[in-house]
Amino acid sequence: MCCDLKRRFLLLYATQKGQAKAIAEEIEQQAGAHGLEADMHCMSEMDKYNLEAEKDPVVIVISTTGTGDPPDTARKLVKKIQDKTLPPDHFAHLQYGLLGLGDSEYTFFCNGGKTVDRRLQELGAQRFYGTGLADDCVGLELVVDPWIDGLWLALKEAFLLQKEKGGMSASAVTNSLSSVPCEHKPDLTSKIQQLKLEEEGVRSSNVLSQKLIDVNLVTPAQDTEPSLVHSVPPISQSALNVPALPPEYIEVQFQDTRGEDPGLASLISEGAVFEVPVTKAVQLTREDAIKTVLLIELDISGTTFDYQPGDSFCVICPNNANEVEELLHVLGLSEKGEHFVCVKVKQGTKKKGAAHPQHIPERSTLKFILTWCLEIRAIPKKAFLRALVECTSDAGEKRRLQELCSRQGASDYTRFIREPNVCLLDLLRAFPSCRPSLNLLIEHLPKLQPRSYSVSSSNLFQPGKMCFVFSIVEFPAYPTRAVSWRGVCTGWLAELVGPLLHANKNSQDAKGGSPLTEKIPIFARPSCTFHLPADPSVPLMMVGPGTGISPFIGFLQHRQKLREERKDWGFGETWLFFGCRHQDRDYLFKQLRCFLESGTLTHLKVCFSRDLPAAEVTPPKYVQDMVRLYAKEVARILLKEGGYFYVCGDKKHMADGVSDAVVDILSAEMGADRLEAMKVLATLREAKRYLQDVWS
Repeated sequence: MCCDLKRRFLLLYATQKGQAKAIAEEIEQQAGAHGLEADMHCMSEMDKYNLEAEKDPVVIVISTTGTGDPPDTARKLVKKIQDKTLPPDHFAHLQYGLLGLGDSEYTFFCNGGKTVDRRLQELGAQRFYGTGLADDCVGLELVVDPWIDGLWLALKEAFLLQKEKGGMSASAVTNSLSSVPCEHKPDLTSKIQQLKLEEEGVRSSNVLSQKLIDVNLVTPAQDTEPSLVHSVPPISQSALNVPALPPEYIEVQFQDTRGEDPGLASLISEGAVFEVPVTKAVQLTREDAIKTVLLIELDISGTTFDYQPGDSFCVICPNNANEVEELLHVLGLSEKGEHFVCVKVKQGTKKKGAAHPQHIPERSTLKFILTWCLEIRAIPKKAFLRALVECTSDAGEKRRLQELCSRQGASDYTRFIREPNVCLLDLLRAFPSCRPSLNLLIEHLPKLQPRSYSVSSSNLFQPGKMCFVFSIVEFPAYPTRAVSWRGVCTGWLAELVGPLLHANKNSQDAKGGSPLTEKIPIFARPSCTFHLPADPSVPLMMVGPGTGISPFIGFLQHRQKLREERKDWGFGETWLFFGCRHQDRDYLFKQLRCFLESGTLTHLKVCFSRDLPAAEVTPPKYVQDMVRLYAKEVARILLKEGGYFYVCGDKKHMADGVSDAVVDILSAEMGADRLEAMKVLATLREAKRYLQDVWS
């Protein structure tokens, strides 16, 4: 490979939960094998790069958070490039390739990446490589892997064009191959063909040529179906393309048991953490309901915590104590749980830009790290599987792990790891000869993320109290998991409030005795938009089936209190569409009738999807069907009266259906085609009059 092609490119990433950073690190790591050097920075580190003066190609990896926002680490740059005074040729000198990460279950898929991509184009930047949009709903790797594969040739072509056009202007550099003078074309084409041959050579050198030759490794005749631990032809007999082994960069030193663990406030980067007691817990569903839904009331009176109806907040939750103990046992560290460990960057590591993980204390007990800092339930990424290969002594287990992280094993990875939510403990049970080191876990397991919940109360209606509602998440049993799992946070909360729930069942008093002594750590996550209209005379419609009703209870409580205190105010009509499976099992808030009787709620429309109809006419099953039933009222409120429309709940099975219903209603009422109606809905979203708080 020509030495003049060993060139630098700028690599920027913007991440919310670490995925974009991990992909950027993979690109950085592979760059060396292709004779390139990645100058990698987080997008927030604007003092370390300057796009206005950047001459080399720029590679961007950016995720999306919320309902379509760029990650927090991208906000400074996004704000800067959104400046309307910038001229259209501001980035005419810039060549870039962008990889966006998102989830198609959300309306604004990959919007973080699309926003940056669109704005760079508007400011004259040119793509040297096509934009990739990876979908976490089906597996990021389906787009990420081939996008990275194609990146190297695109970069080298970009460098080659720069060299061939060395004397040209910045804008000319970005022209296509067809604009190169004729006498240069044959030479340039031959060089690009040579690059392609070299790239194929690099890829083939990374192939792991390994066959199953040990008779003990052959899948038994009766196991003709693949599984997490077994493979079948063709993959079991294939040479494998496996990722490069990530260099280790963390060093862990065990110390004594003296000292104190850091406070939970150290687990978040900004804002205050409040540890608040539970004053009430109620099971809102019957025992025979498909899902168990709980309401928890917190006492925030002794804090400065504040909220508005429609806000969310985050709970800092621990990993399951039994799983932490099992992990310590499997790692052979049961006796070390209470020992303090000092975590440092390994001297002489080959990992470029290696830094101490921000979510890991420099000194704490091992149990604190495994309980509060690492997401031990995280689905292992392929780079982690590759690292686990080196910790596995059994040849058959080693081979299977290689298959699962290989290019050839992509479908097996999706089927046996991603879809069933396999975690590290599942792998260690399935591959008993795998014994990873503690530093490997710290390097590869992501941060244990706080869990977000919608507030289901009004501080005006219940001063000093805050309520929230949630379903207990259940994960089914798995071959390496004998019993079903509860969600990390919902399972912990349910166990925590168990005494109060038990007291409720044995007492006529719904409050069920004294508050719990154990407290829940929370911090604020205020919403910018999901609030009641500033003008109370504006009509509004709310759609919230199941636990999606949660924020609307706060809305109604707030409105009721305002109506009591502000007799002279005018209040617009309020609609609530609620749905659940069974009226007698999971109708979460039957006291909605009280809001209806007081006039706070003008219209309450409910539906029950699993109840058999009592009448000959089949009633609507789902809230989207109910919305269609009141098409004229929806159109009147949205098109004529400037009203607001709120949707909260499941994204895939409900929110999309509701938006489709609204589009159909607008189309019919306006006498316009569907495309025009979709534009109207987009305008309503832009005006913050069609608002969603949804989850997948």
